[in-house]
Amino acid sequence: MDVDELALTSRQDSLDVGVDTGFGGLTLGSLRELQGLKGPELCERIRDSYGSVERLCIQLASSPQKGLSGDSEDLNDRRREFGSNYVEPNKPKGVHRFLWEAFKDLTLIILTVAAIVSLGLSFYHPPKTSANGDVESDPTKGLEWIEGAAILSAVVVIVVVTAVNNWSKEKQFRGLKKTIDDNHTFSTLRSSEILQLTTRDLVVGDVCLFKYGDTVPADGLIIQSNDVRVDESLLTGETSLVKKSAVTDPLLLSGSHVMEGSGRMLVIAVGVNSLAGKVFELTMTGASMAGKPERNKNDDGEGKGDKGNDDDDDDEEEEGGEFSVKSILRSKLDKIAMQIGYAGLAVALAAFVVLVIRFCVEMFVVRKLPWDSSYIQDFVSFIIISITILVIAIPEGLPLAVMLSLAYSVKKMMADNNLVRHLDACETMGSATTICSDKTGTLTMNRMTVVRCFIAGNSYQTDDKFRGFPKSQLELLSFAISVNTNYTSRVIFNSDVASTGVSYNRQIGNKTECALLGFVRDLGVDYAAVRQKVPEESFHKVYTFSSVQKRMSTVVPRRAVLASDDDTRPGYLLFTKGAAEILVKRCRWIVGDDGRAVPFPVSDQSRIVDDVIAPWSSTGLRTICIAYRQFFSTSPEDESSAPEDDDACCHVSDDFDWDDEESVVSGLTFLCVVGIEDPLRPEVPQAIRRCQEAGITVRMVTGDNVNTARSIAVKCGILDQRHGFLVMEGPEFNKRIRSKANGRVDQELLDQVWPQLRVLARSSPEDKFNLVKGIMDSSALGQAGEVVAVTGDGTNDGPALKQADVGFAMGVAGTDFAKEASDIILMDDNFSSIVKAVVWGRNVYDSIAKFLQFQLTVNVVAVSLAFLGACAIADTPLKAVQMMWVNLLQDALASLSLATELPTEEVLRRKPYSRHQSIVSSTMLSNILLHSTYQLAVLLYFLFAGDRFFDIDSGRDFDMRGIPTQHFTFIFNVLAVMTLFNEFNCRKLNGALNVFSGIRTSRIFLAIWISSFFLQIIIVQFGGYAFFTKALSLEQWLWCLLFGVGELVFAQLLVLTRLVFAYWRRQGCFKEVSIPHSHDNAVFQDSSIEDEHHTRISYVNLSDQNVNSTDA
Repeated sequence: MDVDELALTSRQDSLDVGVDTGFGGLTLGSLRELQGLKGPELCERIRDSYGSVERLCIQLASSPQKGLSGDSEDLNDRRREFGSNYVEPNKPKGVHRFLWEAFKDLTLIILTVAAIVSLGLSFYHPPKTSANGDVESDPTKGLEWIEGAAILSAVVVIVVVTAVNNWSKEKQFRGLKKTIDDNHTFSTLRSSEILQLTTRDLVVGDVCLFKYGDTVPADGLIIQSNDVRVDESLLTGETSLVKKSAVTDPLLLSGSHVMEGSGRMLVIAVGVNSLAGKVFELTMTGASMAGKPERNKNDDGEGKGDKGNDDDDDDEEEEGGEFSVKSILRSKLDKIAMQIGYAGLAVALAAFVVLVIRFCVEMFVVRKLPWDSSYIQDFVSFIIISITILVIAIPEGLPLAVMLSLAYSVKKMMADNNLVRHLDACETMGSATTICSDKTGTLTMNRMTVVRCFIAGNSYQTDDKFRGFPKSQLELLSFAISVNTNYTSRVIFNSDVASTGVSYNRQIGNKTECALLGFVRDLGVDYAAVRQKVPEESFHKVYTFSSVQKRMSTVVPRRAVLASDDDTRPGYLLFTKGAAEILVKRCRWIVGDDGRAVPFPVSDQSRIVDDVIAPWSSTGLRTICIAYRQFFSTSPEDESSAPEDDDACCHVSDDFDWDDEESVVSGLTFLCVVGIEDPLRPEVPQAIRRCQEAGITVRMVTGDNVNTARSIAVKCGILDQRHGFLVMEGPEFNKRIRSKANGRVDQELLDQVWPQLRVLARSSPEDKFNLVKGIMDSSALGQAGEVVAVTGDGTNDGPALKQADVGFAMGVAGTDFAKEASDIILMDDNFSSIVKAVVWGRNVYDSIAKFLQFQLTVNVVAVSLAFLGACAIADTPLKAVQMMWVNLLQDALASLSLATELPTEEVLRRKPYSRHQSIVSSTMLSNILLHSTYQLAVLLYFLFAGDRFFDIDSGRDFDMRGIPTQHFTFIFNVLAVMTLFNEFNCRKLNGALNVFSGIRTSRIFLAIWISSFFLQIIIVQFGGYAFFTKALSLEQWLWCLLFGVGELVFAQLLVLTRLVFAYWRRQGCFKEVSIPHSHDNAVFQDSSIEDEHHTRISYVNLSDQNVNSTDA
């Protein structure tokens, strides 16, 4: 009886007798004991208590080969007994906590204290005496409390808006985290079928298949493994890789990374019972007891201990309203905020001093009045005005605009197959100047098929259905492919195209291996049947794929493969597959027509490279060499009698060093070379052309050979036949960028290579990292570092993904490690999705710039008017509550409207903004200053002449202070209306004539604008003492509208002036300046800066095939 039958019988017996065995007597406590052991001690405990991991698996009513049955009742029993693979995250903070955090802002606290003092003094009414001693009547008696109450109400609104915004941010981030977790799946055996289950669905007793690049989702014991090494540094602090196997150290900890090898494991602990879950709970408990901020609050603990670190960063970003160090936008906004803060503080202090001096001079020098306690109310009012000026100067609406824009864009990007893990990556992508892209799956379709094969001196292809393929090589070739591929790679063959509507086979796992398995099927062999003959448990040694060596090898017993052969000598067969031009050079023998190995001299190797591999590669085929080597077991005493007739074999003794891979994988016998076609994605050429038009340089960094890479690069437009760019292989790249003195990377040498480099083939992860870091640190193109985005799918791509400004991981082909090192996950592995990320990133940048232009114009006008009013009339025409309405409520609505506009193709018609270029461009600055001048001119005119213009009471009169007047109400209203109309101008940053372009599709913008206008009408007509307004007449409203429309006319005059100026400059009336062609629609924006992507370089012509000898 085999182990599967034993497992089923054991389970059935327990059910038949009606006894609950508790899964063979195993309990949560007994499995926990295994978690606390390591190495030999753990192996001894398993051996003494259970016999083996397989027997333990049977006791858990599971099967080492078939896994669980998948019965829902059985799964629920396991969840009740051993728990679910889910850790309940901390409860989200209540709104009351967000309210308290929002209120802790220093300016709001000062404003609240001042308002409370003002409110308290409003109930104290000492009699006011005139200069002759008579008691003055006070028209505002009984109404003084309104201003303090209005300010408190405004503070409440500010706190509520901020708190709700922060609460929504956390809610959105939790949703984003849940989306990421829901997309994290793991290969699991259920009823002999390999399923991709979410980590949350795993239970104790599941048999999971893991491979390099995976993150272990739960604690487990290895059943079978192939050269496994894991990274446990985030859990145990052990920095070196730990070797794992079923016989030496079988425990795999949740959250550890599989860096090498593959295998199967039995899940023994999930959720809070796993090591990562325990650490998570302890962290949360410690944080709560210590009263510290809760970290990892968004980590649901699904066995991903390492993700806690990333998520910590994310959470801190969200709660603090900040972005990570990588954010380019943050540094720009911080710089602006600091400058605005200093300027606002200076103006506020100056206004307070002027108000106090003017009041004292007016009351005690001019009027010669004695001190009265009622004057305290005036001084409190001066403090409120000064604080309000400071509040106005600081653009509080800016963080809201940033968050709204990011949140809106992230949601839209998800629909475009971009899963954003770090919010700052969204806007950073808008500044990208270089994209270093993989080839396979990103530029190509990753639907690989073997179309050509060279074996025994002859070439075969799919057009002839491999007619005439030598039968003598078929068995050995089918074993070489079926065995020496990850058993998680498989092909579901579609035999009924008509019923399914799908004309291609479904490939699961590594696409190159799936192409080889499909090739075996095309030759008439069932690869699954071959794998059943040679199960993974029979493997003697596995050398997993290395991106440096470009090969994978598997050692199996000879008898398992050649069972029908007359040669029954004991020994092993090594099967190897890898990069053709590299692996061919490790072969000393080649299989001839008769199936026997004959010598394979260097001249024949070169001939195959020149006549087969190079021509195939030049047409875009990926070339893979398949080879093997035989090992015969020979003991020392009978070594002299070993067969001498087979020079292609190696005789090994029991103490042979199988860990010496270089020695083992040498002296190979060449079996065949296959050409694998991976069609170019049809949308890629257009996407790359759009990137180039947008000033973004696309570089291909691939592990494929140089000819294949060159062919694909030409087809997709990375290489231009008219100019030509540098194509280079990894070894040559390494040689050129390293100093001969110390062997280290020299930035000056790197700067001589990367500007011309467009294709880096046969590159290692270290090459990719050096290229990315070198481009970011370089100033070769006249600026301090470019903004680099990079794609990656493998575990070794982690350093480059972390180093880059924006790291893109492949959602389909990418490993868990690559995804966790990335900022954005491409759900479809498609390059065109990267272009969509660029569009949304630039839209975020532009939306924030639009709002900044709008807000700063409002701030400059309001602050200037308040200060000039304090200097000229010892009062401000705008009361604190009015300024707060203009500053916060209207700006908050404006941020929502400007942040939710959809991007247009115009964003790809300009070059990206540089890393250190201010977000406030020269065009924006001139718009802010000129529009502020226009508005201030209108406001100052009506401040000093409005009463005579409309024949109304003057608000400047000392006796009218404290009473709402039409005079000052008109000033408040005309400012608000001009601000509203200026919002249309801010929709276009680069001086477009038609500011209403696309307005029909901006429904949110229109709805918010109309709502703001109606709110302004209500405030002016019915605000009364609460907003310090008095209803305006129809004539006055028409004048307000006239000056509001004048904002639009004034903007058009500015645009026309600039157009004329630009035309004269192009005609040579001014000093000639290089204007990049991508600025045709925005000739005013930074037009004095030469396009750094139009660098004068001597390029290499593409016709030169000897790419390694060309000079950059």
